[in-house]
Amino acid sequence: MARIGIVGSQGRMGAALAEAIRAAGHEMSGGVDRDTGDVAQLAATSDALVDFSAPVALQATLDACVASGIPVLIGTTGLESEHHAAIDRAASGIAVLQTGNTSLGVTMLAHLVQEAASRLGPDWDIEIVEIHHRMKVDAPSGTALLLGEAAAKGRGIALADNSERGRDGITGRRAEGAIGFASLRGGTVAGEHTVYFAGTDERIAMTHLAENRMIFARGAVKGAAWLLGRAPGRYTMPQVLGL
Repeated sequence: MARIGIVGSQGRMGAALAEAIRAAGHEMSGGVDRDTGDVAQLAATSDALVDFSAPVALQATLDACVASGIPVLIGTTGLESEHHAAIDRAASGIAVLQTGNTSLGVTMLAHLVQEAASRLGPDWDIEIVEIHHRMKVDAPSGTALLLGEAAAKGRGIALADNSERGRDGITGRRAEGAIGFASLRGGTVAGEHTVYFAGTDERIAMTHLAENRMIFARGAVKGAAWLLGRAPGRYTMPQVLGL
């Protein structure tokens, strides 16, 4: 049994994480949110932290975990290069798992996307379409970017140099080898992602449907427990599944 603390405990994911921690037989050591709790104190009384808060809160979480010598799983999306640099620094002293999606199903989907991208040539166009609830503030979703990175890795290219987003107006023909993104927002959709491989006269579609936020919470708890006892460094959800 592990003592797992939640950063972002009052949000929708916070409630799901609390339920998942109990269901997995662990103890919720406490929670902090924007205006409540002390993350340093939470880290001092926990075996691991799970952070699903906001990018602005990330540095405080990392500092608290480093000071207490405990691992952290980061599921916060919308991270920029400076956040990843901070994670790299923290990972020199503690185990850190950062991911755009903690679903075990999405983790497997990313594995399959990378495999397909590595075997299909650049004449197969890759498009990633995602839809989320109206309250989501970042786009493309962290999961869409995760899938895009998987496709780019399969092709041996850099996603940052080979992506097309937000097409509007006369954009010209599609660039060969580009990975396209389209983001839809509305209703209460927990998350739906489809990766299209569009070739000449044929098309492959790989889809993951999130029917409840509990899938992310269960995966996050599994990942946090997996981090216990790991050496300092950056880890990934595929490693949790042994991929």
